[in-house]
Amino acid sequence: MSTNSQTQGQEEVLQVMGMTCAACVRRIEGALSKVTGVQAASVNLITEKATVRFDRSLTSMAALEQAIVKAGYGVAPQAPAEKEVPANQLSQLEATERTEHEQLKRDTIVAALLAVPLLVLGMSHGAIPGADGPVGRVVQLLLATPLVFGPGRRFLALAWKVTLHGAADMNTLVALGALSAWGWSTVAVLLPQLFPHAEHGHRPHIFFEAVVVIAFVLAGKMLEARARRRLSDAVRGLLSRLPPEATRLVDGIESKVKVSSLQAGDVVLVRPGESVPADGDVLQGSSAVDEAMLTGEGLPVEKRPGDQVFGGTVNAHGALTVKLIRTGAHTALSRIVQAVESAQGSRAPISRLADRVSAIFVPVVLGIALVTFGVWWALDPTAAGLATAMQHLVAVLVIACPCALGLATPAAVAVGTGRGAELGVLVKGGEVLESLSRVQTVLLDKTGTVTSGKPTLTDVVALGDEAALLRRVVAVEKLSEHPVAKAVVEGAEARLKERVPAAQGDFFNEPGAGVEAAGIRIGTRGWLELAGIDPTPLEAQAEELASRGRTPSFVGDVPSRTLLGLVAVMDSPVPEARAVIDALKTLGLEVALVTGDRRRTAQAVAKELGISRVEAEVKPEGKAAVVAKVKAQGRVVAMVGDGINDAPALAASDVGIAIGTGTDVAAATADVVLLRGGISALPRAIGLARATLRNIRQNLFWAFVYNVAGIPLAAGALVPLFGLELSPVFASAAMSLSSLSVLTNALRLRRFAAVQSK
Repeated sequence: MSTNSQTQGQEEVLQVMGMTCAACVRRIEGALSKVTGVQAASVNLITEKATVRFDRSLTSMAALEQAIVKAGYGVAPQAPAEKEVPANQLSQLEATERTEHEQLKRDTIVAALLAVPLLVLGMSHGAIPGADGPVGRVVQLLLATPLVFGPGRRFLALAWKVTLHGAADMNTLVALGALSAWGWSTVAVLLPQLFPHAEHGHRPHIFFEAVVVIAFVLAGKMLEARARRRLSDAVRGLLSRLPPEATRLVDGIESKVKVSSLQAGDVVLVRPGESVPADGDVLQGSSAVDEAMLTGEGLPVEKRPGDQVFGGTVNAHGALTVKLIRTGAHTALSRIVQAVESAQGSRAPISRLADRVSAIFVPVVLGIALVTFGVWWALDPTAAGLATAMQHLVAVLVIACPCALGLATPAAVAVGTGRGAELGVLVKGGEVLESLSRVQTVLLDKTGTVTSGKPTLTDVVALGDEAALLRRVVAVEKLSEHPVAKAVVEGAEARLKERVPAAQGDFFNEPGAGVEAAGIRIGTRGWLELAGIDPTPLEAQAEELASRGRTPSFVGDVPSRTLLGLVAVMDSPVPEARAVIDALKTLGLEVALVTGDRRRTAQAVAKELGISRVEAEVKPEGKAAVVAKVKAQGRVVAMVGDGINDAPALAASDVGIAIGTGTDVAAATADVVLLRGGISALPRAIGLARATLRNIRQNLFWAFVYNVAGIPLAAGALVPLFGLELSPVFASAAMSLSSLSVLTNALRLRRFAAVQSK
């Protein structure tokens, strides 16, 4: 859950129960949208969650839940987000899935026990003696009735609720198909005299076997439930990292407590081999902590007092005393889980076509079924013709269930984003996946993206005493958190062999230009010129250093407007950068370097990496302008940066991609976060997006083809030409298999590993 501004409203997530198809999604979204104060509502069939943004001053959670209940569905209770921890989320998720699966399994077993003998008798066509006689017909009635009103009661109840709201969905089709077949056949068995020719010994046709649709649909639902469980494996894997209990220290006394009871400010003891229960700072002890779940780094990270540790990471050897700073839903792990679930619950724009078709699909199918019945009965107004007409009506109702169409997009998005999380690529939604798959131009920031982000001090040019220059520079740069500032401080103090105190007074930072404190200004040529300091005497040296890949910064005294010298650092490209650039080109992408660094420095790095287009000396807001310029050329643009200084460009691009660890995820505004592997994960992210979109297209294609081909076949349109028709039994099997095929195709994305080509 995230709380936004009053204008944007508050966002809440509700766990919905009872959804079965795309029509359910539309109905719940419509019901929520009608609630006063609701600004947006999105429902996902796969995750069975409704995400609602609303104005809390105009409505409440109770009103939202009531709207869902009135629409004919249920709402699972949830703990308040600020108290809920991933462990609780996991137990609730598992409990819900277990209950659903056990109920489906029980109903499916009962349905199968009734359906198998019913199918044998109904489709024997005289092969079994007495199967079509009075006793055989009664036996079929005794098998079909508990099947319809036992395991099939869920479809009847849901269809009735939907009908009361003046709508229709998949349950309507299943219920109508089963009831019409059962009703016709029951009357034919109990009151055969109502049918013409019965007095001449002609038994009216029955087709109790058609109600076996219930068994097929239940089996399909059970398989879907298993598939949904697999879809949540990525989130489940993250949630399982947290321990159920922690050792809390109060005045030196240890006590075992539930992780859910921990609060910020608590002090906990993490022994060797234990998982860290929440985010915090190390107070005592030293150890190596396995942070692979967040960073992907294979080697444990050394931790000492003052270092931060994250919930779910594993302490390797030494004991650590940790003061918690974030617990529950505020931890890095929980934020990642929320982001993944939010992404799985979102839709790609490509799904709009399926939404439009599904919105009118059920009413159209009902119309086709009635027309089919009327045409066949008109062609043969006898009792046999009436039975044939009823059979085609049931087949149309059964085969037309739009499950496959409704599952096509959300299944692929859920698997794609889940697989991305496993690979360290956090994609925030279906729309982002689709945009990422269509990217044509990739704009790369330099520092921390294609370079290590850990520059070192390489050169010092002083117009006076070098030691004095370094002391003044260090005093100012100690006030900055920028990687370049830290590099200058470390390198300068190493040369001075002494620690220099930070400057006193106000500190000013101009992003992309430089810093100033205690009357000393450090930064670009333009930054010093704004203070009336002429950098010309050292411009030649600066250019020469830049040509060798260094980043020079001028140093000047503001009160006296005097140039003091310059310092230069070098940030080498990461080893994998060249391979990444080559991979992006192989994917058919245009690559450009966009940086606030000097042009000569940027060009030197670009040349080493094989990048021909360079935009240098660009301020953060200028990067956004570069993005806008490329977009104006009709290109789909992805901006890749550190998610902080590049925020304007990340927001302006079609897809903003941030490189960071789990802590960055909590505050990142980027659309995609590369959690591990740095820039090396970029081609993988784009390949995954393309593979997911291909999967969606495949799912939609086969879902549409299935319905386009299946309905005419069930209606008997091919009988006059080829003698081909589809019985209700085979129609129900085909309907279930279509949904399963869509889910199976989506699950293929779980095997995605390599970069995909165009």
